Amino acid sequence: MPFGIILLAINVVFIVHAAKTGRFWPWGYVILFLPGFGALAYIVVELLPEWFGSAQGQHARRRVVSTLDPEKRYRTLTDQLDVADTIANRGALAEECLTLGKFGEALHHYEHILALPMGDDAVYALGKARAQFGLGHAQEAVATLDELRQRWPDYQSAEAHLLYARALEDSGRTDDALVEFQALANYYPGAEARVRYGLLLDKTGRQAEAKDVLVDVLARLKRAPKYVRRAQAEWISLAERALRS
Repeated sequence: MPFGIILLAINVVFIVHAAKTGRFWPWGYVILFLPGFGALAYIVVELLPEWFGSAQGQHARRRVVSTLDPEKRYRTLTDQLDVADTIANRGALAEECLTLGKFGEALHHYEHILALPMGDDAVYALGKARAQFGLGHAQEAVATLDELRQRWPDYQSAEAHLLYARALEDSGRTDDALVEFQALANYYPGAEARVRYGLLLDKTGRQAEAKDVLVDVLARLKRAPKYVRRAQAEWISLAERALRS
């Protein structure tokens, strides 16, 4: 039997399987337009993790599907919200909107949740501030985070603190931002807060202090495991570039 016919039969089998199991989009098109390779990718990403229950395989599947169809989860969560307008469903959709850069829609969802009797929660106030910052409304994000701190004084979040420092910087409140970045540098996981602190010091003309901060960041990361350096590659690059300039 000619190889082309065998390949066609394999593609048809997996396209039908993808359609029957609700995976036609995007896998049907991947298999169709990448003969052989598409079917192989379908097996590796979808079927093998399903058969063997591999957590690593499931992670790989989600990563590939997200690359091929980045709005798949968004559509699923939108459908779920249409079926049941709960705080949990709306919150999950709002978080996905932030991930996709749909900041206006995210802000709408968070404001809706916060207006509900059971939705008055610091997590959703932080989400609102993230959406405001994403829209370029730094002063509004600062106001939201100030209110969050007043209403929930026991709420602790390194991400909220970093967002607050960044929003202060973007609002032109440089001195206040420096204070917050300095505090963050002492406990924030990863290098982002310290690098941003160093960059802001440099921007304000405090080059010697900036150099000390950035050199310290690079020295710490040099001693870190490879996987940590890979995860912090963006901040390593920014620190090195700043020191060269």
